[in-house]
Amino acid sequence: MLVIEDLHAAYGDSRVLFGMNLSIDRGEVVAMLGRNGMGKTTTVSSAFGLVRPTKGKVSVDGRDLTGAAPHLVARAGLGLVPEGRIIFPNLTVEENLVATARASARKGKWTLEAIYDLFPRLKERRRNMGDQLSGGEQQMLAIGRALMTNPELIVLDEATEGLAPLIRDQIWDCLKRLKAEGEAILVIDKNVDALARFADRHVVVEKGQVVWEGSSDELLSTPEVKDRFLKV
Repeated sequence: MLVIEDLHAAYGDSRVLFGMNLSIDRGEVVAMLGRNGMGKTTTVSSAFGLVRPTKGKVSVDGRDLTGAAPHLVARAGLGLVPEGRIIFPNLTVEENLVATARASARKGKWTLEAIYDLFPRLKERRRNMGDQLSGGEQQMLAIGRALMTNPELIVLDEATEGLAPLIRDQIWDCLKRLKAEGEAILVIDKNVDALARFADRHVVVEKGQVVWEGSSDELLSTPEVKDRFLKV
């Protein structure tokens, strides 16, 4: 579904990615792990056309989309739940959901009704403005908004950051339901234990490149990976 090959990226003179490689198949759940500042968000931003790579290739379903405009990447089947949620504060919950929905959303699996079934709280709050929601509700809305594009792959950058424990559990339950329904997911999060129970495969990023890759069992049985690359 998504293939990133030898990707390099920078912000001005500050280089961030040094040959990033990543692939995700249909229906696969992949977790991206690493300390802050190691290139995880830049990898996502480069895949979505928010940062122009200086070298390398981004392919979606075999189509070269390296440096393509974000709306073209979205049309190709990628949906993003960005770090910080970035919902529209002056739109209602329902307006946020329909504002970015693809024209084909009515024919796809993810409709307003399906989102409200996934997140009943959003239905209760559908007439509230975006800035009237709690952090957890905003994250639900950001996930729902991405799903309304009916993506082939949904990417979540810092899926549970800053959320209360009870809300974090609700988000993980939601993601497990998406996985059970066959959605392809790339998730960035700091909760290694939760990711180990959820993801099919893990990639660890250090200084702009993948330094380790393996299954949940391999991650949990290799404490030196956590000690070397994930502990602050």
